[in-house]
Formats: sequence, structure tokens, C-alpha cells
Amino acid sequence: MTISSSLNAGVAGLRTNAQRLASISDNISNASTFGYKRVQTDFESMVLSSGGGSYAAGGVRANTQRLIGENGTLLGTSNPTDLAVRGGGMLPVAQAAQVQTAGTDAPMFLTTTGSFRTDAEGYLTSQSGLVLMGWPAAADGSIPAQPRDTADGLEPIRINTGQLAGNPTLNMSLGINLPATETEFGAPALTEQLSVEYFDNLGTSQSISISFQPTPPAAAGDPATNEWTMVMTDSAQGGDEIGRYTVTFTDARTGGGTLATVTPIATVTPAGPSPAYDPATGLINVNVAAGPIAVDIGTIGDTEGLSQLSYNFAPISVTKDGSAIGNFIGLDVDANGFVRANFDTGEIRVVYQVPLINVPNPNGLQAFDNQTYLPSRASGSFFLWDSGDGPTGDIVSFAREESKTDVAGELTDMIKTQRAYSSSAKVIQTVDEMLQETTNIKR
Repeated sequence: MTISSSLNAGVAGLRTNAQRLASISDNISNASTFGYKRVQTDFESMVLSSGGGSYAAGGVRANTQRLIGENGTLLGTSNPTDLAVRGGGMLPVAQAAQVQTAGTDAPMFLTTTGSFRTDAEGYLTSQSGLVLMGWPAAADGSIPAQPRDTADGLEPIRINTGQLAGNPTLNMSLGINLPATETEFGAPALTEQLSVEYFDNLGTSQSISISFQPTPPAAAGDPATNEWTMVMTDSAQGGDEIGRYTVTFTDARTGGGTLATVTPIATVTPAGPSPAYDPATGLINVNVAAGPIAVDIGTIGDTEGLSQLSYNFAPISVTKDGSAIGNFIGLDVDANGFVRANFDTGEIRVVYQVPLINVPNPNGLQAFDNQTYLPSRASGSFFLWDSGDGPTGDIVSFAREESKTDVAGELTDMIKTQRAYSSSAKVIQTVDEMLQETTNIKR
């Protein structure tokens, strides 16, 4: 019995060391595979008997585990849709073959890195056939509320590379200085003119023309009035007025040159009465042909917006949002997982958001080809987080995660495994010789 158990222990040693050699060879062969997670083989002793009497060798058995929770080093690339996860969490992907058959219902897999580019149908696909998944954005670029404990809201990311895009102007800000000397008696009382471009709902360039007419004092010796009449007209309505206001400025020791009052003049324009001025926000919501535009002229006493100082007429800071129609030129993904389409007009539009998936035990995930994984009972249930939120890290673009294999360490383990395998073979050879001696006793 004892000799036979020794033989069985030697055979177990051969089997387990062969298994460890298989995991080492797998690690070494994937030393250059992006996102590869190292496989580790551990040995455990087996005890068949204990206490008094003869001893029976139990041998050894091997347990193999893929260390999915370990992160590799990030390597910079030149592709904006090369993605890697810095910290915890994994990217949602789908198999390209399943996307072709199931569409948006393709099942979700997990991975930690990928080099994604648009294919012939616009899907963000890697060379290994993985399609990046995300939540689609609404028309205004916001992401609707989505379930976080299921992948039902996710869909394969598909980009229309031939799309055109433009945004209407909704907000405008006027930072303009009016010359204080123009409101003094005897000044030339020149009307200052300014035209500000805006874009309508179809991306057509239009403009709001703004004039400032100073109000002179009634008689010589009277102080400056610090008063102007501001008139706004819309080019899309044939130059019709969309607002007329009396604007005054303070000449006090504190806050001199800032807005004091803004009073709508009761003039009925084709669009209706002059819209009211909100002193709390500094906004006037004028109605152009395409709809309302919020024009910010500054709040009362604010140093930004309209001012009146003894200086030339100066449009210091005039800004507006919106854009003309532009052509799609590329994609990028920010650290929060927002996939943004870029256009040649400078317009940037959010089209998807890529979440990060977290499980309680990443090492318990079920491994598949191409460094993809599925949740299992051992890993625990998954949850979808915004990138950088909760226990997850963030998404890094222009980057790939390198293999977790340490070639030097694997070669060292290979030498140890070879020695252990040879020793187990020597045990079998020794047991064989002992059994031969036993059979020779009869002779």
C-alpha cells in the first residue's frame, strides 16, 4: 500500500507540474497581448491518512486561477478610440457576430481595453471583433436615466460618419463699453453700431444688429446724463425691431460705469412688446425669427456686460453659442466615458456614454476568447457606474493596457517547474525499481 501510494503521488506530481507548465506557457505566449490577465497555478497537498499505522502518500493537486483583478501598465497610442481603464471597472462590449444577428439586443461582455475604430456599418469595433457598447444620448446631448443593475439600456455604439450637424444659437453675451463722454453736452452724440452673428434652427447665419444712441443733456452746464437708447433688430425679420431699451449707468464713487437701470420702452415690435430685463440674471430673452435667444447684458452693478467708461466704444467680449452646419471629422472619448462627435466647425456633440462595470470579485469572472469575460456566481452581480464614480476608475483614451505577464518571473517559474517535474519522474523511477526488487525476492 505504501509503495503504491508513492507511485500515485509521483504521478500526481507529474500531472500538476504539467498543468503549471501549461499556464506558464500560456502566460509567456501572451506577453505581448494587450489586456491579457496572467494565469496562476497553485499546489495543494492531499492527505489520505493521518495518525498511527502506515502512512499513505496523498500527492498533490493544482488549482488554476486567472488574476483578472490585476491591472497592467497603460501604453500610449495615437488613436483617440484606443481605450483602457485606469483603476477598477471594465468596459462593456458585444461580439460583432452577435451584433449582426441580434442588433441592439446583443449580449454584453466585459473587457479592460480595446482598440476601437468604425467599421463599414459605423460600429466602433476592434480587430478582434468586439463592439463597444454605451448609452445613447438624447438630441440635446444629455444621457437619459438608465437602469444600473442590468445591461438592457446599453446598445452597440454606431456612428454615422457622414452626418452633418449644426446647433441654433440660444445664448448670447454682450461685454461692451460705451464712451461716457458721448452723454455730455455738446458731444457729437454718435450712434454706436454693432452686429452679432447667430445661427438659426437650420444652421443659417443671421445677425442681431444693436445700436446705442446717447441722450445729451438738455442745456449747457447740465451734467452728463449717462443714458443711452439701445435698439436691437433681427436680420431674419427684414431688420424689424425685437427690443428697445433705455439704459443708464452710475457715476458713483463705487461701481462707476456699471449698469444702473434697464427699462424696456413700450414700443410694440412685430414680435410683440420689448421683452423684459431680469436684473437678477442680466438676461433679455429677445425673439428672433428662429425663436428666443437669451442675451446677457450684465446685472445691475456688475463689472461685466455693458459698461460706460471714458474710453472708446469697445466690444470687449461678445460671445454666443450655436454653430453653422459642419461635417463629421472624428470621435473622442473623455475620462467620464462620453463619446463625442467632432465637426469641422468646432462643434462637439455627445452621442453616447460608456459606463464602467464593477463586480465584487473580478477574479471570479468567467473568461472567454479575446480577453473578454462574463459575470458568474463566483464574481457576484454587476453594477454599471459612471466612469470615475463609486469604486471604478476612469477611462483613458489614446491608451492600451499591456499584458500582465512578467516574462522574467515566468521563466524562473518554468525552471522550478521543470525541476519539480524531473523529481516526480525520479520518484516513479525509484518506486519502479523497488517493486522490481520485491518481485526478485521470490527468485
